[in-house]
Amino acid sequence: MNKAGFKKSGWIFLLSLTFVFCSYFRNPAYAHFQMIIPSDEMVSQLDSNKITLDVRFYHPFEGQGMNMEKPVQFGVITRGKNINLLHDLKEVKLKDREGKKFTAFKATYSIKNPGDHVFFVEPTPYWEPAEETFIIHYAKVIVNALGMEEGWDTEVGLKTEIVPLTRPYGLWTGNVFQGIVKLNGKPVPFEEVEVEYFNDQAKLKAPADPMVTQVVKTDQNGVFTYAMPKVGWWGFAALNKDEKTMTHDGKEYPVEIGAILWVKTYNMK
Repeated sequence: MNKAGFKKSGWIFLLSLTFVFCSYFRNPAYAHFQMIIPSDEMVSQLDSNKITLDVRFYHPFEGQGMNMEKPVQFGVITRGKNINLLHDLKEVKLKDREGKKFTAFKATYSIKNPGDHVFFVEPTPYWEPAEETFIIHYAKVIVNALGMEEGWDTEVGLKTEIVPLTRPYGLWTGNVFQGIVKLNGKPVPFEEVEVEYFNDQAKLKAPADPMVTQVVKTDQNGVFTYAMPKVGWWGFAALNKDEKTMTHDGKEYPVEIGAILWVKTYNMK
């Protein structure tokens, strides 16, 4: 090859490398969130006593879905009883914002008694090849029923969970929300908590990548604080590394465990 041809090939290689480099940083891996979203989180005497629960593994702001397998646990704690609802989960196929089909689950639950209902899910470990990590996100959502506000801060006893300090329903847009991050039953000080909005209608566009997932930290007592600026569902996720590893293709990999809590805000009218 002559010098001119070599120089031209070199420029093509550099341009290709630059394109790949830029494309990588324009498309970062957004935060994963295990979601558990009820059709109604405040059930009154005038409402239907039946609610549906949408259980999916998702990028809530960007609208990208990931396939779930049937969870390990799915249930509700109410009035001191832990009720197994795993058999009520039905597999469904959904389409994400890019038109890609992914596997999720739905369940129908009939409210029988007044009081707070703490719904929770422990998913089957998700293998994330891009991060070479297994992911297990323990997610919760609280539904108030028939006017009795009792039990919203009940701990499920998950390996890691967020225990609300602010009542997690009946929230106005702009309210401050606080919770304690716990790992193996103990508060986690100075822990990062990711916060993301469920941009279900795809009406919001983030002006910069850091705007997609907000980040706050717990204080020395494991307490975090965040003021929610928009009406809708908000997810809080505190991530830790499990002490155990899992095997994939004969090799051991780390396990990311996450405590997830979902709350909803309303606009004052």
